[in-house]
Amino acid sequence: MKAKLSILITMMVMLFGTLGFSQISPAKIHASDSQDSTYKRIKERGYITLGTSPDYAPYEFQTTQNGKSTDVGMDISIAKKIAKDLGVKLKIKNMDFDSLLVGLQTHKVDMILAGMNPSPAREKSVDFSNVYYNGGQSILINKKDAGLYKDKSSFVNKKVAAQTGSIQYNLAKKQISGASVTGIEKGTDLILALQTNKVDGVVMEKPSAEAFAANNPSLKVIKGGFKLSGTDSSTAVALPKNSPVLKVHINSTIKEIKDQGLIPQYLKEAGSHLKSNTVNTSMSHYWKFFALGVGYTLLISVCSVFFGFLTGTLLAFMRLSKNKIFHAIAVAYIEFVRGTPLMVQLMFVYFGLGLFVNLPALTAGIIAVSLNSGAYVAEVIRGGINSIDKGQTEAAQSLGLSSRDQMRFVIMPQALKNIWPALGNEFISLIKESSIVSIIGVTDLIYQLKIVQSDTYRGVAPIVVAMVLYFVMTFSLSKVLEHYEGKFNHA
Repeated sequence: MKAKLSILITMMVMLFGTLGFSQISPAKIHASDSQDSTYKRIKERGYITLGTSPDYAPYEFQTTQNGKSTDVGMDISIAKKIAKDLGVKLKIKNMDFDSLLVGLQTHKVDMILAGMNPSPAREKSVDFSNVYYNGGQSILINKKDAGLYKDKSSFVNKKVAAQTGSIQYNLAKKQISGASVTGIEKGTDLILALQTNKVDGVVMEKPSAEAFAANNPSLKVIKGGFKLSGTDSSTAVALPKNSPVLKVHINSTIKEIKDQGLIPQYLKEAGSHLKSNTVNTSMSHYWKFFALGVGYTLLISVCSVFFGFLTGTLLAFMRLSKNKIFHAIAVAYIEFVRGTPLMVQLMFVYFGLGLFVNLPALTAGIIAVSLNSGAYVAEVIRGGINSIDKGQTEAAQSLGLSSRDQMRFVIMPQALKNIWPALGNEFISLIKESSIVSIIGVTDLIYQLKIVQSDTYRGVAPIVVAMVLYFVMTFSLSKVLEHYEGKFNHA
């Protein structure tokens, strides 16, 4: 009996292996659920979070549906089917392409579908599903240069670009002799660099290159001619390390998609969305996107100004304190924050602290910008206080005022006149610096600018609109600050 059972189990394992499943068979899924923390977490909360960079048509991009921006494309369709087969809802988190793997490792997302190739380098930090699509590599050029370029061999000592952190970038670096290769985050920015003659060609996966060329008559696709390894033209789902059960389920969905021939259907649906995006590409048609971006930019700026001012005031008094511990803490904080880029601080707050606290992107953005601003505000306030003549303090002491009353009634009212202009400049700069939060998917003005570029295939017009909106915000604030500065001078 045991021998028969053993043979039966062996046959079942072989059967599932031939069906293309991974090393864990579906018969063992429920028994090993507890060994896959990612799968267990997904099932418990009832949704799976997809990480993607929606600027890579037809894989993933955005379109306007009922006045709202919606993620669409082949990868989005596959992600929806994965979620459906898992019996959970799908949540989509957009971020820059080169932040996706970090987001997966820090549990911000549960899987990545972003036209990502399962390269050996990436497999060191994440796992991949079975391949679900093979696209091939092409080069996008300006149509007017069609007679100059035939394949990669034509770009020797030329300028080419590819998406940062992508297989295409590595192929260009290794296989185009003498070429100057530039990495650019967004697909729309790659096209803009090409159209403005900053680069001579853009290396892209064939479907994406064809999508851009189909919607822009000034562009042309030529063959890449790259020597490709087994994974250089393949696309798979990226998963956290040690997620065997989730991998089995996703591979099962991928097999079903292949068996039913759904990929052509998904690509056709993506093509229809691409066509609808170019029906009306006027900037007035996208006013809601820009309005939403302005709203988020102002929200982040106001919150950061408030918390930054409180933090800066506290740090300034700590640095001026005679208490050596308080002084040392303030100095260390101020010097460290001023000595590191805001982008790094933002990524640390969102991804680093995300290992312990799952902060929403907007909250992480406000915290990072506030903490950064606090360091600069502290120095502005400290400089203003130190600018007051020591005789003012001595006069206040002769009147018998306490240290607290000296600062409150004598020093600060005078220091505020000196502080206000520099403080106003910091607040104005904050509106512009807050644009960095777009890299983690906060829908501020820069993020919306990228959406409009992706939707319309227009590179310059959305930038002009964003520039005008930023100018209106900063100019209006500068006039308000000048008004109060005048009042201080006449006080």
